[in-house]
Amino acid sequence: MKKGIFLLALIAAFNFTSCKDNASDKVQAENVEEAALRDSQDVVYPELTFEQTEHDFGTIAQGTNVEHTFTFTNTGKAPLVITNASSSCGCTVPTWTKEPIAPGETGEMLVKFNGSGQNQVTKTVNITANTEAGKEQIKIKAFVEPKAQS
Repeated sequence: MKKGIFLLALIAAFNFTSCKDNASDKVQAENVEEAALRDSQDVVYPELTFEQTEHDFGTIAQGTNVEHTFTFTNTGKAPLVITNASSSCGCTVPTWTKEPIAPGETGEMLVKFNGSGQNQVTKTVNITANTEAGKEQIKIKAFVEPKAQS
């Protein structure tokens, strides 16, 4: 038992004393300069700006299909790419401009709602894009009148 402890102590002492190289001596000056230059440059992002971020369909009958087109503009300084748009449930389906949108250009996102649910309904569409935040949201809402019971 004593030999085992002595052996472990000897291995630990060897490990602590054998690493005498200073890691900062291994850093190349040219890499430091390159990294400083890269970090000092401004990063430009696209900005996704919607004309409206919420649409109210008003009162609709249950099961009525409705749709609304949200128009947006890239107000940033880099091409805008929307990689995904998903809704909070399967009753809302978004489709969007798939091509990159240049700064100053506009695109569209069509949101279809199948009229499911009852009373006041609000659905959120989560948008994933290459903006600084990475996530954006738009909403639709409607008052869904239940079908008359027979």
